Amino acid sequence: MYKKLRVILRGFIVLVALLSAPIGSIDRAWQPPSAADKPELAPTIYDVKVVARYPHDVSAFTQGLLWHDGALFESTGRVGASSIRKVDLVTGQIVASQKIPLGQFGEGLALWNDELISLTWLDGAIHRWSLKDLRRLRSDEGYPYEGWGLTHFEDALVASDGSDKLRFLDPQDYSIKRTVSATLNGRPVSRLNELELVDGLIFANLWMSDFIVGIEPQTGVVRKVIDLRQLEGARSGDRDAVLNGIAWDAEGRRLFVTGKLWPWLYQVRLVERSAGQ
Repeated sequence: MYKKLRVILRGFIVLVALLSAPIGSIDRAWQPPSAADKPELAPTIYDVKVVARYPHDVSAFTQGLLWHDGALFESTGRVGASSIRKVDLVTGQIVASQKIPLGQFGEGLALWNDELISLTWLDGAIHRWSLKDLRRLRSDEGYPYEGWGLTHFEDALVASDGSDKLRFLDPQDYSIKRTVSATLNGRPVSRLNELELVDGLIFANLWMSDFIVGIEPQTGVVRKVIDLRQLEGARSGDRDAVLNGIAWDAEGRRLFVTGKLWPWLYQVRLVERSAGQ
């Protein structure tokens, strides 16, 4: 936990102002670009409109979330409570569940073909699970980075480690194909956590914040910043109950978000913020 907390102090200069800005002034809160910044890289700012609200297991320390074939799949964390789950959207009930090996801290989750792949935080283990019944199919040890978020893009898995880095991994042996740094107005953006591919952009929760960024996979440039501070009331009193969990239903064009220990999962629609708001 201490290693993870130290990430707060590492390379997060760009969004410090955002977190203290009132709603409606996020775009004016950024530090002025330096001479080396490229104004054309400025992202589009979005607020959200809540379309629907669904029950969410308040004991779930949500680390990964995805939508597939009419159901939510979720990975949860904390040692002794980490699991992989299939969840009914409407009721929030757990349809099927498997425990992550005892002593490990579960993290991000991605779908690859007919398998679910999950990371662990500090354990160096990556697990593969049957999409059909969540049976554990394979475990690999020795992953050399912290495991945070996981998604896919084209022929690679994409992993975060709490820094500004996104690593594109071979789906079979997890070797690194390439690495990009997420940047906003030319500056690194760290605390990248849960990941989800949405219309060609990699959406990333920013840990311990109420923001999601949409990152261009080829360059790492942040193209979208999504302000979800209006959902602050959804969290419990636990300091760790932060926004974390993005699922995209590509067929239905539905975006779902939730948080660790949140009682609700929200379907939201992005609303572009007008200039001057």
